[in-house]
Amino acid sequence: MSAAPRFDRLDALRGVAMVWMTVYHLSFDLNHYRWLSQDFYRDPFWTWQRTVIVSLFLLCAGAGQAVAVQQGQSWPRFWRRWGRIAGCALLVSAGSYWMYPQSFIYFGVLHGIAVMLIIVRLTAHWGRWLWLCGALAIAMKFIAHYALFMGGTLQFLNDKTFNWLGFISVKPITEDYVPLIPWLGVMWWGMAAAQGLLQYRPALLTGSVPAAARWLAFLGTWSLTYYMLHQPVMIGLLEAVQHWR
Repeated sequence: MSAAPRFDRLDALRGVAMVWMTVYHLSFDLNHYRWLSQDFYRDPFWTWQRTVIVSLFLLCAGAGQAVAVQQGQSWPRFWRRWGRIAGCALLVSAGSYWMYPQSFIYFGVLHGIAVMLIIVRLTAHWGRWLWLCGALAIAMKFIAHYALFMGGTLQFLNDKTFNWLGFISVKPITEDYVPLIPWLGVMWWGMAAAQGLLQYRPALLTGSVPAAARWLAFLGTWSLTYYMLHQPVMIGLLEAVQHWR
């Protein structure tokens, strides 16, 4: 059976997110080695960049699921892809624990994507309701923050056992945190947008990309591999430079 065709425009958008992520992570690493002095946890210049980068990845992940469902992707093939993502999430947790034992990543972007992919796949038939569900998921972030801030019996949702759901009033101490709320809403919107385009304006997704952007489309086809390798490579190079300074 021949492989399903790639959507170069979707891959190129994912490639843009990957390049932006690389610049962001390089800046973060330089800050870690004290070659920069930036507050990546509170400075809006950095926090908003992270929000946009994660949003791009999740929009692409949702859109990718819309394409997969349209192309008739089987559940066994879905689970094979899912297994690679979940395995890489565990490796991220292990690697971050080695570098940041007090703030290691226990529910970052790959952990979130692994859980959200199952939900999005199971709700793919909801059609236009995905827009409303996405809006509610995003709104719940602010509703939950207000409800927990007022106190009461819901404070347990701030504990690590439950905070991966996203119903929090206190952000946990961790290097990457992508809970279901509000980020599931972004992935739902990605699926809803792609389903709409595939139905009404398919050329916007299936069209080719300019020659100058083909490298972005190529990069986008290797997103998981690149994600797993780019930080170890950059950190290794910075360690070598630090050693020889």
